[in-house]
Amino acid sequence: MTSTEIVLVGADGCKAGWIAVRRGPGMGPTVEVFASFAALLAANPKDAIVAVDMPIGLPEFSSKGGRGPEAVVRPLLGARQSSIFSIPSRAALYADTQDFTTVEAWYAAHRRASEVARATSDPPRGVSIQAFGIFSKIREIDTLLIARPDLRGRVFESHPEVAFCRLNGDQAMQLPKKIKGGVNPAGMAERKALLCRHGYAMDFLDQPPPRGAAADDFLDAAVMMLIAGRIASGKARPFPDPPRADGFGIPIAIWA
Repeated sequence: MTSTEIVLVGADGCKAGWIAVRRGPGMGPTVEVFASFAALLAANPKDAIVAVDMPIGLPEFSSKGGRGPEAVVRPLLGARQSSIFSIPSRAALYADTQDFTTVEAWYAAHRRASEVARATSDPPRGVSIQAFGIFSKIREIDTLLIARPDLRGRVFESHPEVAFCRLNGDQAMQLPKKIKGGVNPAGMAERKALLCRHGYAMDFLDQPPPRGAAADDFLDAAVMMLIAGRIASGKARPFPDPPRADGFGIPIAIWA
């Protein structure tokens, strides 16, 4: 089955849950937000290929540089490599799974996760605020892939900056997508131009993102869909190659 015969999905976490850019056979792309990753999967055919900007496969113990994929792809990205942050051990990810009702509880949970992360890493390393902010999203996918091994051949980890680099002839983007937490219009324009060279219409990319998603989430989901197509057609490669596997047998690799 080729990439033109199946539904391709690019997904990214967003404030409202998950933003997905999808394209079916003979159809143009659409964009939609889902409250959960399970809902996103349920809305697509069972053979759909999903590329998602979220770490998949968790280590029991974290070595220098992260799980493995992070260390492999960072050298490709030059000035953009700060967008790749290391993911700690599974124990750290699950150290505190409560819903936070206060800012104080959130920071306390971050401290607990950092304590566990330091105890399960060499050299001992805590958890960055950025990484902690997506822990619940990582757990959401992780629990699904543990419970449903059939998903492991359909749901693939990618990373937007690695994806843009690969689609740009293995040249990293020149401009940052965000500066000091805010969207950088020039960086967004650079990425939109590249997406248009790979088949998107600018009108589609210029539309306001769905409610609950940011403009950069939308672009990230759009490039993830192109990676889903590369995976389906056999053009994508995993970093590292071959992928490693975690304790549950879940593959650990960034595909692009």
